[in-house]
Amino acid sequence: MTRVSGTGGWWRDWQLTEDVDDFLAAAGDFLRSRPGRHVMPLTWTARLRARGAGAFGTGPAVFGRLEEKGEVRAVFFRLPSRGLGLTPLTPEQADTLAAHLAALGHSLPSVSADRDSASAFAEAWQRHTGVTPRLRDLRLRLYRLGTLTPPDPLPAGRGRVLGEEDLDQAVYWCGEFAQAVGESVSLSAESWADSRYADKRYTLWETPDGTPVSLAGMNPLIGGQIQVDVVYTPARLRGHGYAGAVTAEVSRAALAAGAREVVLFADLSNPTSNALYQRLGYRALADWAVYDFPETAGDPRTSRG
Repeated sequence: MTRVSGTGGWWRDWQLTEDVDDFLAAAGDFLRSRPGRHVMPLTWTARLRARGAGAFGTGPAVFGRLEEKGEVRAVFFRLPSRGLGLTPLTPEQADTLAAHLAALGHSLPSVSADRDSASAFAEAWQRHTGVTPRLRDLRLRLYRLGTLTPPDPLPAGRGRVLGEEDLDQAVYWCGEFAQAVGESVSLSAESWADSRYADKRYTLWETPDGTPVSLAGMNPLIGGQIQVDVVYTPARLRGHGYAGAVTAEVSRAALAAGAREVVLFADLSNPTSNALYQRLGYRALADWAVYDFPETAGDPRTSRG
């Protein structure tokens, strides 16, 4: 473990490690204390433990926690070949972190966090490295479920949970979703297990004759939260209430699985989906931003889960 003292004195320390178990032993309670806001470090550390660092590229994963008077106040994580992820930081905390990572010689392709924290870190990184950040043209909002309010009436049909025998169906629909949102990934039965899509549970909404019309997925229960991720209806089938029905189905399943908080990300450039989630009972938790550092950027992927 690398211990790097902060500028505020001995009681304010960033502590770095490449051991995910060591990191979670020290910061796990902090992450679980606000599971919705901490969805990204909870999700990606769980994936790392399940798959190993080699599944995410070359080089080690790096984790850090900020302790003040013996209490964890913030964390960061960086998986191989990916950018920096942050829990909420004050501008001062962002500055000390940027200074420490720069002093240690870290090269970062990007930073992803709530808008204020990402902006504060990007500005600090520019001060300490001279690298000019570039705000990615992707505006996301993180929502947390309040009281679930399913559509009334529901469209004709039913929800059906996909099983192992439905792999081809899952690959096809998630491939369409990835293409629609501009992800640089090509899904196939062979590449499925190594993709971010493999660890989700999927539900289809089917019409009465069994025709699939909409898909929604959810991540496993981690640290008290479940993230609804992948909500997709082909363009030709939109406007019939299918997305609302299938999102309500997986949201209900997430609550039944024991989630204290159910969250999802929505693209703010799509007012229809944002309005839909709000009708279902989702409330804004944080706006999200990604800044690229062009001199070192090379990974066009985002980290939404």
